[in-house]
Amino acid sequence: MLRATILAGAMLAAAGAAGAETISVTVVAGHPPVFRWVRMTSEVYIPAVNRALEGTGYEIAWSEQYGGALAPVGGELEAVEEGLAEIGLVSSLFDPAKLALQNVTYVTPFVSDDTRTISATMDRLHETDPDMRAPWEANGLEYLGCAIGIDDYLLMTTFPVGSLDDLKGRKIGAPGPAVNWLSGTGAVAVSGNLTTYYNEIKTGVYDGVIVFASAALPGKLHEVAPYITRMRFGGQYAGGMAANKDWFDALPEVVRKALKSACRDYSEAYHADLDAAVARAFEVMAANGATITDVPEEMRRAWAMGMDNVAKAWAERLEAEGQPGRRILALYMDTMRAAGARPVRDWDKE
Repeated sequence: MLRATILAGAMLAAAGAAGAETISVTVVAGHPPVFRWVRMTSEVYIPAVNRALEGTGYEIAWSEQYGGALAPVGGELEAVEEGLAEIGLVSSLFDPAKLALQNVTYVTPFVSDDTRTISATMDRLHETDPDMRAPWEANGLEYLGCAIGIDDYLLMTTFPVGSLDDLKGRKIGAPGPAVNWLSGTGAVAVSGNLTTYYNEIKTGVYDGVIVFASAALPGKLHEVAPYITRMRFGGQYAGGMAANKDWFDALPEVVRKALKSACRDYSEAYHADLDAAVARAFEVMAANGATITDVPEEMRRAWAMGMDNVAKAWAERLEAEGQPGRRILALYMDTMRAAGARPVRDWDKE
């Protein structure tokens, strides 16, 4: 019954000005449009889909539901799976139970700060590897692409960090699996997300956070955590765009192609905008009193080598659950090394 309802509602057509069949599509995101992956959906992805459909006899009437209007951060998958929305910006980072394999970058820090390569790698692995698509399909979703690439993670704290000893006993917030990056540092890791970091630092819940520059500036985190320590944890993949699979499979082929091909435009614009935003973020935060420090390579290596091998533990846990954790870990690391990455630690070879 749910499937029939989804399909009937999605395919209900009205005659447009040019006689095109109109398909109603709701797009959902838990984050608000201040964040790039949401803003680019409005500015780039939706126009690209519309252009691709020109002259095909189909058009889309879009309803954009962002900032928790329809689903909270981490709830996008369920909203799309249940048919509350046709398409969602799904934060795999905040759905590690259902999209565990998609979090492979978050268990392999210190691999690469080249977000463009990381995003392209993850989209390509989804396109070519059935095991990467399987978690989406098991939850009734079709992965479209539009990888949400996150720029190089860093530390922002209320105190200066001159050595790893400075972290001992400090409460540090981190997103999802990134809490594991704090193992071996003596810090107290606390799971959190961008929507709450500012208030939690301001009220003393956290002494700092692991975050990325392009979100730190719009989040005004430098106001409450003015010490920025560039550890070069690496860029990350935090999710992508996915559609309700029953709905997607019932669409005309030309519409399906448009929904996927538009991710090429999205990705190019996204990363160009990201590169500019990162440079601007550091410039503005420094101008507003932030202290920015680049750590020496030996400190970065000491952090990486002092950690538990979270990637190995992650892979073994997934193997015990019947998922190909070891294979996906090796596949990702091999693909990144082939693309020129020089990991501080070969997580898959220990």
